[in-house]
Amino acid sequence: MLAVIRIILLGLFVIVASLAGIVFCLIRPFHRNNVYWLGKLYSKASYIIGVKLVFRTDEAAAQTQPAVFIANHQNSYDIFTLCGGVLPSTVTIGKKSLKWIPFFGQLYWLAGNILIDRENRRKAMAALKRSCEHINKNKISIWMFPEGTRSYGKGLLPFKRGAFQLAQQANVPLIPVCMSTTHNKINLNRWDNGTIIIEVMAPKPLESNDLKMEAEGFHELMLNKINQLDAEVAQLEAK
Repeated sequence: MLAVIRIILLGLFVIVASLAGIVFCLIRPFHRNNVYWLGKLYSKASYIIGVKLVFRTDEAAAQTQPAVFIANHQNSYDIFTLCGGVLPSTVTIGKKSLKWIPFFGQLYWLAGNILIDRENRRKAMAALKRSCEHINKNKISIWMFPEGTRSYGKGLLPFKRGAFQLAQQANVPLIPVCMSTTHNKINLNRWDNGTIIIEVMAPKPLESNDLKMEAEGFHELMLNKINQLDAEVAQLEAK
């Protein structure tokens, strides 16, 4: 019964939040801080799903603009959890099909996010070039999911090179964003679903032109941090 109530509340929340967000973005379309404020709004749904969010941001990361943020992508609940960690002057890169989702898709576009066609390499490369111009001309940071898809409990998937190519071309550092594991953690029939920690780590520049090696190095760095966050969550919940 609790799950049914929560699903209804989440549905109403998404509709109301999206409509309010669309009005907000129509007043200031494509503003550099739209995604930041909408991330804060959507993360309020964490109260509905019964999780406590803990956000941490490295001081250097908060002062570094622009940059390429890379975050682990776990499941559909990320929109209500991870999005709260987005910093000001940041937009995300998402697949073009998102714009067809009622309410949310229109909001995603109006907020100033960048849509790419993953199936068309030429268009994807054009979007990468546009993102680089966004960074250099407008001093806007880009948020990406280097796994390329949700992991759905498979752990941190191998990283694709797009985020690292973008950071290399724009000559900006990468900032890892790690969220503790949420797979099988959220049970809508359970009142309290515990704690989720989202940590924005210190900026780290690319140290070589070998993007495969760089991707593997950042993967190891983020995997270690996620394991550390999971251990901390386990200690908190044991108490």
